[in-house]
Amino acid sequence: MAIITAIHAQKRNPNRVNVDLDGEFAFGLSRVVAAWLKVGSTLSAEKIARLQAEDEHEVAVQAAIHFLSYRPRTEQEIIRKLSDKGFTESVVAAVVERLKQSQMIGDERFAQQWVENRTALRPRSHRLMVMELRQKGVSDETAQTALEDAPDDETLAYQAGLARMNRYAALDFQEFRKKMSAYLGRKGFSYGVVSGVINRLWKECRAVGERENGSDSFSSEIETIGKGI
Repeated sequence: MAIITAIHAQKRNPNRVNVDLDGEFAFGLSRVVAAWLKVGSTLSAEKIARLQAEDEHEVAVQAAIHFLSYRPRTEQEIIRKLSDKGFTESVVAAVVERLKQSQMIGDERFAQQWVENRTALRPRSHRLMVMELRQKGVSDETAQTALEDAPDDETLAYQAGLARMNRYAALDFQEFRKKMSAYLGRKGFSYGVVSGVINRLWKECRAVGERENGSDSFSSEIETIGKGI
């Protein structure tokens, strides 16, 4: 048995304390784990091992919470992060379960938020969103469920194209189609979706030009293009 002779805060991390046993430094603990310890109490080897195991778990929890503070994460992202930091598989599994029980992580909610964010701010195809979620460790089934209420690809392609249209407004149709096709293609949209959306965007772009310039010089060009797409 060892006697606790001192408990004092660490200089670099006030959320942790150093524990001295029999007059010498023995180990560090988080304040949460060390909260019940008192100077003069005795610790067995078994109890010391238990305290250190609890401390490892608490350190892993805090690391995960810090990781989550930047943005939501998937279960797999948390597992990879903690594993990279050297925590054991059993500790990682326990931490993930604790976070799930506290509703701090959950792939279903993450996938839903991801789809909502992409749809509102950075539209892309359903296929590409599934791929992105898969890379983050979300199952295809969970990703597909999150996409059930999302706009269809045609709507998303149109929204993505609108955000880009002004950049290409001064181009002739061939260049407009080339650049917009490449852009929407990078967003994961199929050729069938892209071709229809480009026709719609081009007509709207020309209509805006007519209103701004007070001219109908684009009318014949629109009719020709509409027949050719």
